[in-house]
Amino acid sequence: MKILFEISYVGTAYHGYQIQSGRDIRTVQGTLQESLEKLFGERYRLSGCSRTDAGVHARQFFCTADDVSERSVPEDKIPIAAAAFLPGDISVRSARYVGDAFHPRYDVDYKEYEYTVLNTRLSDPFLFGKAYHYPKALDVEAMDRAAKGFVGTHDFASFMAQGSSVTSTVRTVKYFDVRRKGDLVIMRVAADGFLYNMVRILCGTLIALSEGRIKEDEIATIIESRDRSRAGATLPPDGLCLTRVVYPERVFSPDYVGCERRCDSDLE
Repeated sequence: MKILFEISYVGTAYHGYQIQSGRDIRTVQGTLQESLEKLFGERYRLSGCSRTDAGVHARQFFCTADDVSERSVPEDKIPIAAAAFLPGDISVRSARYVGDAFHPRYDVDYKEYEYTVLNTRLSDPFLFGKAYHYPKALDVEAMDRAAKGFVGTHDFASFMAQGSSVTSTVRTVKYFDVRRKGDLVIMRVAADGFLYNMVRILCGTLIALSEGRIKEDEIATIIESRDRSRAGATLPPDGLCLTRVVYPERVFSPDYVGCERRCDSDLE
């Protein structure tokens, strides 16, 4: 069996979620793995629902401890017990035992990210590392209209950073909206999967549109071009947060035998 952990973390102090072979750097996965070993007395292999990049945060993230031999700790007791061994910027929100066929990444229905921009002339030290400071006024209405042009199934090669080895750059965006909340501008996007830096490039494209460097009617052309140079800049990781991960209920059934595995980078 496996244990499915729902966790939250602030990614500022970490070089992303995933342990990087041959590099002695601090990661969320490595920190969580060490803490859980103290709790269970055994070092489990952890598999995550995504591979968030350095400095990216997660309000909701799922990972599994694989090859768990027995229910040594009641699942409702795990979050409180884990808290004793975890740093303050990582929290186990819930835990449940699942079958061996469950996969935290491949079984996802869709994920939702939010990118937060502090849109004021002066920066706010209390939002340092949590929001991207952009001092010029943003045209939120135009950005929201343009965001709708990304909804649907498209080839998002124009919005992928170099260094990815995925075989398909086609993804389905479920929704994408932009709203203002006081001094904050929040760009929210959900899809069945994301390419390397895809969210940060999509949001950078919307900011370029607000600046007048890209026109609203050019979005479809940029998508069709499959040309990274046509899209906007890759925004810093500070404002990016994985906010929601949704699974179909069937994956938690005792009879679930697993899904057909597909290539999905999901490195943000």
